[in-house]
Amino acid sequence: MNAQHPAHLPYYQPPPSLWPIVGSLGLLTLAGGFVLLLAKDIAGPWVMGAGAAIFIYMLFGWFGTVIRESQAGKLEGQVDRSFRWGMVWFIFSEVMFFAAFFGALFYSRHIAVPWLADAQLLWPGYAGGWPTAGPGLKESIAPVPAWGIPALNTLILLSSGATVTWAHWGLKKGRQTQLKLGLALTIALGVVFLALQAHEYLEASFTIRAGIYGATFYMLTGFHGAHVTLGAIMLCVILSRALAGHFTPERHFAFEAVAWYWHFVDVVWLLLFVFVYWL
Repeated sequence: MNAQHPAHLPYYQPPPSLWPIVGSLGLLTLAGGFVLLLAKDIAGPWVMGAGAAIFIYMLFGWFGTVIRESQAGKLEGQVDRSFRWGMVWFIFSEVMFFAAFFGALFYSRHIAVPWLADAQLLWPGYAGGWPTAGPGLKESIAPVPAWGIPALNTLILLSSGATVTWAHWGLKKGRQTQLKLGLALTIALGVVFLALQAHEYLEASFTIRAGIYGATFYMLTGFHGAHVTLGAIMLCVILSRALAGHFTPERHFAFEAVAWYWHFVDVVWLLLFVFVYWL
């Protein structure tokens, strides 16, 4: 027992950490770079890259700290239950995060764009009307067809949900090879998804500046892509832990937490495919 975990305390109290500050710095740098990118500043991509690198460094550093605490047996009992509830509330907060953007999507598609356009209350020269909105809107944007890359990416993410579940079954049955192979396949599918999404962005006929349609399209799909990226990073950490033999059929909450997150990402994409691409 160290000074941060005296014997009379049933709940482990971790020592003070700099990782939250490092993570906040990374996110701030990433957001600042994105603003510069929108302003067409040449430094934008470089600042965004630096922010992403800082954030990824924080992830691996913080994960490493928690892994060492877990392997030392400090995260059992009530701590484990707290972690489970913490992950549940974290995913709930992510649900609310995307709900706000979907709300903006539905409002702009069915209420704001028709009303504002008909009333001529948008800025002069506005050419970003909703491509599938009704009469009176200038259809200047060619929306991304649903049955191309988006449909393929839907199949890829659904397959990745199946592979991570297959890996979980292997873990619960003590089949380490199945666990590792399932995780590796899930990561590979996530990387393919991101590559196809990047290709879709490069081929799109509009940008985030293309009125409400462009803004909601890129905010929803872009933030989802960021979540897939974060999920893939977490899966890489879980795969490295599986290779190190950290998980047993009885003790593997870290795997379960990441699997929950990955399934959440799958569900969000299904909603995106239906309401952003298909309808």
